[in-house]
Amino acid sequence: MQNKLIILTGPTAAGKTKLSIALAKAINGEIISADSMQVYRHMDIGSAKIRPEEMQGIKHYLVDLLDPTEEFNIVLFQNYAKQAIAEIYGKGKIPIIVGGTGFYIQSVLYDIDFQESGEDKALRSELEALACEKGAQYVHDILKECDPQAAQEIHANNIKRVIRAIEFNRQTGQKISAHNASERVKQSAYDSYYFVLTDKRENLYDNIEKRVDRMIQDGLVDEVRHLMEIGCKRDSTAMQGLGYKEIISYLMGEMTLEEAVGTIKRDTRHFAKRQLTWFRRERDVIWIEKDKFAYDDEKMLNYIEAALRKGKKNGEHI
Repeated sequence: MQNKLIILTGPTAAGKTKLSIALAKAINGEIISADSMQVYRHMDIGSAKIRPEEMQGIKHYLVDLLDPTEEFNIVLFQNYAKQAIAEIYGKGKIPIIVGGTGFYIQSVLYDIDFQESGEDKALRSELEALACEKGAQYVHDILKECDPQAAQEIHANNIKRVIRAIEFNRQTGQKISAHNASERVKQSAYDSYYFVLTDKRENLYDNIEKRVDRMIQDGLVDEVRHLMEIGCKRDSTAMQGLGYKEIISYLMGEMTLEEAVGTIKRDTRHFAKRQLTWFRRERDVIWIEKDKFAYDDEKMLNYIEAALRKGKKNGEHI
């Protein structure tokens, strides 16, 4: 068990939280969150953060770790996650990475090298100014010219990653997509089992609609207002998450609340679709399609445990 690492991922609103707790209890595991927003304190509603009572005594790592005014990125995630894995192994338990950020998961699974080529502050400032003046899409088009594959993989709204990809190309003459692809062909650094929990698309979309409505009812607007009051800026990393930037636009008088909610729902559906595309590209994945298990949590858990017992790395003949 010392080198065993379990991944439980899937698109947003698939129901990962509930299954992950049952799995952790069944196999003596602890959970590492692979979510770029749940790492922040005071960001509970918009990130759909697990509540303490939902944890059922299972320790969670990388939740409520940073203040929302602090920077968080994939390199920090990788470092924190490795520390958490070592701590969990030290207790004789099994680490379970849970969350929907595929690149974060990949960074740990394949121990991706994120050697920085150095920061070009002048170029970064120039690109940030262009994004403010001409919009995120304009800068994304620059990336499309120098690295079409990266432009396809990185959403235009993820301006920090877009700028970093352009910066990498300008400094090294290489495409960051090619660098990442070469890192992805590495073998896993662990005895890893990669489970993807999903559902029929119409069910996912319905869950997303209900989740966003519930977030509004639970006080998402007040949560964002409070974050702005404690110093979170519009362009800060924490405020780039789905739900947060749209509510800021509402609070700034740029759209109605109804428009903001509609945008959150639409963009979350698009995000779920991109997540599924990402997971389909991954190797040695065991898909858990909820409808094939008649939505029975116990059957899904038994299926996972059978794969772990038999040492299966994909869904064939488990």
